[in-house]
Amino acid sequence: MYQSLISTDRLEIHHIPADGLISLLDEKSDLLAIAGRTFSNPLKVLVEDEGPLPWRVPQVKADPSTNKWFIRFIVLKELNQVIGSVSFHGVPDENGMMEIGIGVEEAFRGKGYAREALRGMWNWVCNEPGVKVLRYTVSPENAPSIAIIENFGFTYIGVQIDEEDGPENIYEMSVEDFKEKWGSDE
Repeated sequence: MYQSLISTDRLEIHHIPADGLISLLDEKSDLLAIAGRTFSNPLKVLVEDEGPLPWRVPQVKADPSTNKWFIRFIVLKELNQVIGSVSFHGVPDENGMMEIGIGVEEAFRGKGYAREALRGMWNWVCNEPGVKVLRYTVSPENAPSIAIIENFGFTYIGVQIDEEDGPENIYEMSVEDFKEKWGSDE
């Protein structure tokens, strides 16, 4: 079942509505993205650095139903502010694969927030129909992210060349293995 809010011990992961995504990219404004919410975005996450917006917004414009899979703000409960974002890359592919991307603001790195947000997102998506495989890709130079994904027990599959990011290590885990190892609820 689709959840617009995913809650973990320290984080709330808030889905961004389509009009908010479009406004973030086209107007460089978070007013629609955070409208009616109680948290703030003082670090201007997705405003000053558009992150995955150039890829996700065209997908949402073409098919608004895809937005359920896309960009969410990572909100630190303690401060009630956005500290990053997380998003799947698309709808489940023909093999039921879901790839995810995450960004945490520098001041909040190294505190386990990325790991917690990933687990929350994966717990949610593991219960979505048609999802069979979780995928994470990362630069071979990004040791902190590699440590996170290896800690989860994902299997190294190989390397791909991304047009934007260059070489990326590919890691995967089946939904069944993830549920067995990590459960499906936080």
